[in-house]
Amino acid sequence: MNWRSLMWILWPSFLVGAATSATVFAMVDPLDLVLFGAVQLSRQAVYAGGFFLFWLMAALSSALSLFMAPPPRTEEPDDF
Repeated sequence: MNWRSLMWILWPSFLVGAATSATVFAMVDPLDLVLFGAVQLSRQAVYAGGFFLFWLMAALSSALSLFMAPPPRTEEPDDF
């Protein structure tokens, strides 16, 4: 994988992660979330963890799309 492919994966997934994080936390108060029944995290920790989770999910989706895309054609078409 080259740097260009990595940017094709990370930049769009960063934008999706930011938009998803903003949308989710506009509707959910981070202080209402309790992890494993006893652990309560600060707002900043939930915001950061949520953003990175959404970014990771979008990056995996982008990587899967790039992996499944057909390779570019390198041969030149015949001129008729």
